[in-house]
Amino acid sequence: MYGYRKPYTAATYADTEYWGLTYKFGLIIAQTTGYVLAKWIGIKFVSEIKPRQRIGAIIALIGFAELMLLLFAFVPRPWNLVCMLLNGLPLGVIFGLVLSFLEGRKQTEFLIAGLCASFILSDGISKSVGAMLLTWGVTENWMPFIAGLVFMLPATLFITMLSCVPPPTINDINMRSARDPMTVHDRMRFFNKYAPGLIAIIVVYLFVTLLRSVRADFAVELWAGLGYKQTPDLFTTSELLVSFGVIAATSLAVFIRNHYKAFRFSLLTGFTGFFIVLLAVAGLHAGMGKFTFMVLVGLGVYLPYVAVHAVIFERLIAITREKATVGFLMYVVDSVGYTGYIGLMLLRYFTHTIDSILSLFLKICILFAIAGMILMFFSYLYFKSKLKTYEPGNTAIPAG
Repeated sequence: MYGYRKPYTAATYADTEYWGLTYKFGLIIAQTTGYVLAKWIGIKFVSEIKPRQRIGAIIALIGFAELMLLLFAFVPRPWNLVCMLLNGLPLGVIFGLVLSFLEGRKQTEFLIAGLCASFILSDGISKSVGAMLLTWGVTENWMPFIAGLVFMLPATLFITMLSCVPPPTINDINMRSARDPMTVHDRMRFFNKYAPGLIAIIVVYLFVTLLRSVRADFAVELWAGLGYKQTPDLFTTSELLVSFGVIAATSLAVFIRNHYKAFRFSLLTGFTGFFIVLLAVAGLHAGMGKFTFMVLVGLGVYLPYVAVHAVIFERLIAITREKATVGFLMYVVDSVGYTGYIGLMLLRYFTHTIDSILSLFLKICILFAIAGMILMFFSYLYFKSKLKTYEPGNTAIPAG
């Protein structure tokens, strides 16, 4: 999916400006707007779709996204911004459809950690492919579509493999609970029951989405601001290291059979990630290497990001055995996170700040890391009180 979403960010589109805004900024806002709309739609779509419909939906959505990239190459600027918005709209629900295959299993944490590592790495690979195509003489307008063609064969292969994934076993369901499609009543009931803790996690996720998105979408500008020489493989190398670190830390939860302890471990993982971000910023000011800084910030940002994806919601549902799905909860936090990112970008440009992308990134790293640690601690205290009726010695306890 990232092969149809991210390659264009490897280009600068620096020769064009409209309405006082850079063209690349317009592309990012347009695609992210489509992505955000998909997240809000996905709260209903992903939580209600039947298992037999997932593969067909994935194929149709990716096909539509590639068609929009073809139109993007033909439609003149700036009107092709609409094509980029329509490209982001179908891609925004792909993750939830893939996630639905993985939740509710004994090995869910490891599987979702691997899935998250794949999109951390995919972010870098897609940029590397985009940068490579530009060095081969492909124009900036045609590069996103050509990159989509490059990813078409592996996408087809892996979607076919995904269709062969068996459903959760009876043992999986006994240990983690069934993950059936939800109605609007189911969604409202679950959220209202745990609202304070879930809202804290939503805000945490908002912070890491902002940090992750700025770091990803403006990677070219951040590396340039740091004075680091860029090569096509730079993005892949840095994200490969980040993905290894994240999957190693997050997948440890697989070995914690007790759901309550695994849930607390995931909150600690998120807290640690924010602390690493603070250390990375302090290290940069103290003379730390620029490459090391970018890798450490990536690791710190993705630890809470992947903890929410892979462990926090999965184990909360397993503890309570409420009728809920990780896909539903992920689309609630994703919709807020990406809406906030659009707000951040618009705020930066319409307040006419003189800060560079790097300067803004360092400031929000400090602010969000401190606030994130506070919220993770609040979440720990809230759920410790809310879930006190669930005995820590049990691995699966029916809801009271």
